[in-house]
Amino acid sequence: MHIEIRKRGKRRLYYLAHSFRDNGKIRKIRRYLGADLEKERLKALREQAEMSIMQQLEAYRRMSDPLHAALSEKEKKELETLIAKGDLKITHLSEEEWTRFTEMFTYDTNAIEGSTITATEVRGILERNQWPNKSKGDISETYGVAEAVKFIRETKEHISLELIKKLHYIVFRNSKIFAGRFRGKGIEVVVADRLGNVIHRGAPQKNVPGLLKELMAWYENSNKKYHPIVLAAVVHNQFENIHPFQDGNGRVGRLLLNYVLIKHGMPPVNIELKNRMEYYSALQAYQNQGDIRPTIELIMKEYKELRKSLKGV
Repeated sequence: MHIEIRKRGKRRLYYLAHSFRDNGKIRKIRRYLGADLEKERLKALREQAEMSIMQQLEAYRRMSDPLHAALSEKEKKELETLIAKGDLKITHLSEEEWTRFTEMFTYDTNAIEGSTITATEVRGILERNQWPNKSKGDISETYGVAEAVKFIRETKEHISLELIKKLHYIVFRNSKIFAGRFRGKGIEVVVADRLGNVIHRGAPQKNVPGLLKELMAWYENSNKKYHPIVLAAVVHNQFENIHPFQDGNGRVGRLLLNYVLIKHGMPPVNIELKNRMEYYSALQAYQNQGDIRPTIELIMKEYKELRKSLKGV
């Protein structure tokens, strides 16, 4: 790492820069330190920036490497055994079951992100166009998620950047001005807890398209290497790590999860609101340790819950 100094009028602007090689290309991370800094102040700011750059570099490397390295044969067999023990007894859904699934998924996936519309209200909106006295944005996103479920069920499109943007547009076209567009220049994502500790940092905005293309390439190359549930879990978790949109990543990610499952002949799955904390913990395990097992365990648990729910259709 080295200090870069730029002059702007009579002022001297200080940056800490670090170059690294990635897939044969030279990339650079740069942190602004301040202007006209004294030696001791520059030293202190540099130490802080070095830590920040190393964290960003590690996060970037994780985002560039689904599964953080290919699973060994032993690990693949362990995951396949875990899935087999899940006793997956859901076959293809009937039209009536698809209607029920769509209502459940629409309620839970929006509620996870803060929607106040209840499960009963979701049914009224989708079945009878009966609008509750709730936010118009929440109502439009209820329609949007349901339409997106229908889209992933019927589309013949291969997974791509355009498909990802289309899903975002379908869900948010009547609620967000940036619907269908990746984060613009200067829009970065940092998620912090209540104490201000950073728990997730999305990919740098300029790297979003490239990282998504790498994920798409990994998916295409891994289609026959892993069980569909493993493929779907990795695509979902890696997408959430990259965080390509200004908002709405959770809902699009859960739609992608189901897109992959459906395209491989698997039934869809619903992440329930009541399991939200387990869902977040699974994402953290993948982000921090490259551990996909908690996500797969949650998916198998949710399949069991779905089977029970659909019995009441």
